[in-house]
Amino acid sequence: MEESRDSNNIIEFVRNKIADEETVYDLAELFKVFGDTTRAKILSCLEVKDLYVGEIAEVLNMSISAVSHQLRVLRNAKLVRGVKEGKEVKYSLDDNHVMMIIECGMSHIKEDK
Repeated sequence: MEESRDSNNIIEFVRNKIADEETVYDLAELFKVFGDTTRAKILSCLEVKDLYVGEIAEVLNMSISAVSHQLRVLRNAKLVRGVKEGKEVKYSLDDNHVMMIIECGMSHIKEDK
């Protein structure tokens, strides 16, 4: 009987600490954006330096239209931002959180190597 009450307390405690459904859904959607190799490469480029679409395309040996499409997805996810400079747009990571996510992911995958 005592163990059952402890278990119920633990369950309630954890339920009160975890994020709500909408927040968990948004988190899963964010990680889906990171789940594409091309987008991960673009983010890696922007971690090094702010770049124009053409520069990203050249670094990755991709077409400008393919890079533009992926940048649109990354912008919609608030992972990158673009600043218009003349006729071109220079892209950068949206904020330090994006860099932290990338660095944590890289650290995690390199742990046992």
